[in-house]
This record gives sequence, C-alpha cells and structure tokens, in this order.
Amino acid sequence: MLDPLIIIIALTCGLVSRALGMPALIGYLAAGFVLHETDIEAGEVLQTLADLGVTLLLFTIGLKLQPAELCKPRVWGTALIHMASMQLLFTLLLLGAAYLLRGLRLDMTSVLLIAFALTFSSTVYVIQVMQDRGEMSSRHANLAIGILLIQDLAAVIFLAATKGGFPEPQAILLLLLWPMRHQLPRLLIRAGHGELFTLCGLGLALGGYALFESLNIKGDLGALLIGALLAGTQKSKELYRNLMYFKDLFLVGFFLTIGLSGWPSGGALIVALVLGGLALVKPLVYFPLMTLFHTPPRTALLAATSMGNYSEFGLVVLAVAAKLGWADEQWGAAMSLAIAASFLFSSPISKQAHDLYRRYHGFWLRFESTRVLEKIPDTSGVRIVVLGMGNIGTGAYDVIAEEHGSEVLGVDLNERKLAEHVRQHRRVVTADASDPDFWHRVDLQAIDLILLALTHHEENMLVGQLLRDLGYRGQISAVVRFDEEEHELEAHGFSAFNLYAQAGAGFADHAMERLGDINQPVGKPSA
Repeated sequence: MLDPLIIIIALTCGLVSRALGMPALIGYLAAGFVLHETDIEAGEVLQTLADLGVTLLLFTIGLKLQPAELCKPRVWGTALIHMASMQLLFTLLLLGAAYLLRGLRLDMTSVLLIAFALTFSSTVYVIQVMQDRGEMSSRHANLAIGILLIQDLAAVIFLAATKGGFPEPQAILLLLLWPMRHQLPRLLIRAGHGELFTLCGLGLALGGYALFESLNIKGDLGALLIGALLAGTQKSKELYRNLMYFKDLFLVGFFLTIGLSGWPSGGALIVALVLGGLALVKPLVYFPLMTLFHTPPRTALLAATSMGNYSEFGLVVLAVAAKLGWADEQWGAAMSLAIAASFLFSSPISKQAHDLYRRYHGFWLRFESTRVLEKIPDTSGVRIVVLGMGNIGTGAYDVIAEEHGSEVLGVDLNERKLAEHVRQHRRVVTADASDPDFWHRVDLQAIDLILLALTHHEENMLVGQLLRDLGYRGQISAVVRFDEEEHELEAHGFSAFNLYAQAGAGFADHAMERLGDINQPVGKPSA
C-alpha cells in the first residue's frame, strides 16, 4: 500500500514549488529527497506508478508524433550533432575528474557510458513545462519535442541492444503492426467516449509494452510505436486528453523515485553537483545548431533554454550499465542528483526566455538566416485575425468571412491542417501566434479585431498580453471554458466567450427556431 505520508509530502512540496514560480515537478524531486531522509522506501507500488508514468509518457508522445517533422534536418541534425558534442565534452570532463579524484572508480567504459547518459535532455520536464504554460502547440515546443524524441530513440536503441541478447526471431512479426494501423482507430471508435475509451487507450499502451518485452525488446519502444500508429487519426486527440492526467499523476511517482534513490557519496557527490550546473552548457550548443539549420532565432532560443537539463533516460541507461557491471552503482545516485540540480538551475532560465528574447531582440536577430526571412507571410489588407484554426476558430472564420471576405486571416501552426483550409479557399498563414516577430510584420494599427481560439487558456493569455505589450489597442476576444478564466481575461481588458455558458443559449435558440418551423402553417386546409 502507498504510504499516505508520501502523498502528503509530495503535495506539499509541489504546492511550495508552484508558489515560488517553479514547475511542480521541482517540488516532487525535493519531496523524494525529503522522503529519503525519513527512511521511507519507494516500495513496489510507487515504482509501478513511476514505470506506468514513463510508459504512458512515451505512448502520448507517439500520439503526437509527426514523422515528417522528425525527418527535418533541423530536428535530427540538431539532435545528433548535439549528442556527439556533449559526448565529447562530458567524456573529457569525467576523465579530468577521474584524474583529480582517484577514489571515483572510473574506467574508460564507465566514463563513456556516463557521458552518454548525460547527452540526453528531459522529455518529461519539457512536456510538463510546456503544458503548464499552454505552449504545447507552439513552434518551439514542437521543435524541442522532436529533438528529444530523436534522443529518446537513441536511448531506447541502446537499451534494446543491452537487454540481454538479441530480439526473439518472432520479432519479425512486428512488421504486421503497420498494416494494422487502420484497424486500431476503428477499435477506439467502437469504444465510444466514456471509461471504455480510456481503458482501451491504457490497454493499447500497456499491451504494446508487454508485446515488445515478450520479444526481448525494450517495452517503452512498443508503447511509443503503438501511439505513433494512432497519430493523426480522428481519435488521437481525444485519447491524448483522456490519458494526459493519468500520465501526469503517475509521473509524480517517477520524480519521487529519483529523490528516493538517495545521495551519492564522497567525490561522486561533488561531481554530481558540478554536472548539474554544467547542464546549462547545453542551450549554448543547441541554439547555434538550430539557427545553423535555418530555425528562427526566437524559436531556437525558447526551445534551447527548455532543454538545459538531463534526462530520466540517463538513469535507466546507468541502471542497465550497473547491472551489467559496466559502471559503479553509485553513479545512479549521482545521476539522480545531477538531474534534480539541472532542473533546479534550468527552470528560472527557461521561465525568463520570453523576456530575454524581447529584451535583447536586436542581438538574437543577428542569427536569423535569409531562408527564414523569405518565408514572411502576406498579411496585407487584413482587418480581422483568427488565431487557432481548429473547429471553433474555423467556425468563427467562416461566419465572419461571409461579410468581410479576404479581410479575415486565419493563423495556425499545423501545416497539414492549413493545407486543407487552403483547398477550401480560406485565407490562412502558418505562424506562431506567441511570436512577437510575426506581429512585428503585421500592421497592427489596421487590425480591428483579433479572436483567440487557441487550445489552452494560458496560451490565450500569453498571446493577448503580448499584443497589448506591442501596442495593439483594438478588440481582443477569446474563448474560455470556466468562470475563473473569463474573469481573468476581462480583468486584462479582453472580451471572453464562455463556451459552456453560451452553448446553452445557442442550443436554446436553435431549438426554438426548429419549434417555430414545425408550428408554422404550410397552407390553409382545404374546405
């Protein structure tokens, strides 16, 4: 049974962390170290929750996977060159530490494996932070997650290679999963929308894990691939939303287990703390690499600063290495502390990234390539802008466009979605609504109305405040789902459309119109 004290301490530390303006996961890490000092052990239940959290994380990543995005040089090129650079840097640093601190028990194999574990940045951290800020649909989030996926795949390949032998011969049958990609969405459709639908998603994630494990392949890769087979389908978004809270809750267990693993001893403790600070070197390498591959400077800066940390996969790599006798067990604890320290150090920088870009805007623009400048969208003659071309945004666009025609502009990041809008003759552009560089190229004084139909309230607030900071004084309207969101928007001078409240009024109007049509006489009865 899960000790209630674990839940209380995790909740308390999470609330304190949030109150200090840091992600709640920093508090969960701190809670793990506090629990370690109270001699509370993780136990099987907590470890199971942690494993489920990582499995669901990879499954939900798969649901959002866009193979076309991963194939872009700025994604795989940045990821691979960065990993090679960090491998060299950390190898040299660890060799220096081994020379200065003879008691570290570091041979060349251990050095190479520990350096390899340090090359990864944390997928869990980045996703949690982006979700908290409402930036999951932003361009920099997509870039960062794409790079992290390449790194995770490298880690999974390593783990698969060290699993204890080659995959079973039956693993060739996994190729049959590809033609089954059309059948899996049908299964989800049959499951409906209730608890059976969520249970079906959990079954697919855990089933994929178990299938790959039975074939002597790392199970997390199975969860990732099953999720990828569902990506882009009608039900993938709904399944992602349903599983997101399960994933976040289970990952609390993961962060607790990092701290519960304890403290490294002696020289390893010093090395771990130094390595935690050195994680801040990572953004300094990420940023120039991204701009080298023609990434806009703002996107590069925000993505780079979010990845100034170490990854949970590093723990798994070192755990496997220790089991095989390739590295001393103390380095698992050292890695735990280095991860926790890297989260603590990188969090303030990541949080201030938007301000850093605005404050030193001219400096960052020096890194903008001519290829980026060639992609500036045409916004001439626009008076009304709809941000977010999902179902709500598209519906609003179509109604307004009936009267204002080409004076209405739709903005979205999803290029595949925009291609469909273009085929339906809507005027749309690909852009990040939270990017001030986009708005600098728009004549804001000519805009009468901006509609915020973005996915998250936090994102609507971020963009709305950005527009006010840029001097826009026209009308801003946003969709909300809850009363507190409506109050927050109105406090900032924005008009709010409450979807739930207004849906009832719209439903009543529709019903009364239908009733009028039914009761209206169609002609006089014959005599």
